[in-house]
Amino acid sequence: MCPAPVNHNHPRGFIIPIGGGEDRVKERHIHRRFVELSGGKDADIVVIPTASELETTGPDYNRIFRDLGASAVDFLPISRRADCDNPRYLDMLDRATGIFLTGGNQLRLSTILGGTGIAQKIRRRNAAGVAVAGTSAGASIMSEHMIAGGDSNSAPVEGAVSLAPGIGLTNAVIIDQHFTERNRLGRLLTASSYNPFLIGLGIDEDTAAFIGPDGVFEVVGSGTVTVVDASGLTHSSMWDASPGQALTLLGLKVHVMGEGCRYDLVGRHAYAPDEHAAFCTLPNEKVTKN
Repeated sequence: MCPAPVNHNHPRGFIIPIGGGEDRVKERHIHRRFVELSGGKDADIVVIPTASELETTGPDYNRIFRDLGASAVDFLPISRRADCDNPRYLDMLDRATGIFLTGGNQLRLSTILGGTGIAQKIRRRNAAGVAVAGTSAGASIMSEHMIAGGDSNSAPVEGAVSLAPGIGLTNAVIIDQHFTERNRLGRLLTASSYNPFLIGLGIDEDTAAFIGPDGVFEVVGSGTVTVVDASGLTHSSMWDASPGQALTLLGLKVHVMGEGCRYDLVGRHAYAPDEHAAFCTLPNEKVTKN
C-alpha cells in the first residue's frame, strides 16, 4: 500500500514511529512533541488502540494527551473489520489534527485495518498535513512493508523474519521496535536483505524518529535509532540460502543515532546533533483544523 498523493497546497504531515515503552509519566518528551505538531492547545487527537486488547489503552492515551494540553482527544474502539465502516469514526479522522496508533499486536492491527476505509483515511489525512504517530506495533505498521514477526537474539539468517503489508504511510523504510532491548539487529538485517531499496529503522524503547515532510527525521528520546542502509550492498547470499542458514551481506552501512541526530532518507546521509546548518528544529507552529 503506497502513501497517498500529496496536495501541493499542504506539506505531508510528520510520521512518528516510536519504539514502544515510551515515558508516559514524567517528562513525556515524545508525546509532548507530538501534541505540539498536532496543534498544541488546539490539537484534536484521535487514538486508535486496535492493536491492544486491553480496554484501558484508549482511555490511558486520552488522559496523557489531555494532560499535555490537547483541546480534544478521543479514541476509536475498533475491534473488528466491520467497525471500520462506521461513518462517525471516519468523520472523527476528518476533523483530527493528530492520529496516534497504540502498541499491541501488529498482525491484529493489520488484519483489522488493512484495506479498509479507516486505513485509507489515515493515509489521506497524513498526506493532507496531519501528524501520525505510532508506538511499538503502531510503529511497525506505518511502512508499506511491515515486520510481522521473527527471531530476536539471532544473527541474520534465512527465515529469521516474516513480513506482511503495512498501511503504507511511507514506502522508504521498514521499521522494527523494542530494538536494542530485544536484540533485533539480526532480523532487521535480514529484512533489509529482502529489498535493499528500503532503509531499515531499528527504534529503541522511549525513542522516536520524527520523520518530516522533507524526508529528514530527527531522533527524540532516551535511546537510539539504528539505521541500516543496504543500497550499497555488493553481495548477498539471501537468494540461494537454505532455511536457517547464516547470511552473507557485504557493503551494508549502519548508523547508530542518539537524540538530536538527523538522517536524510532521500540523500541517505546521517548528521550529528551539532550539524544544524542544513536543518531547522522541529516546528512548533499550530495546525489549523480542517
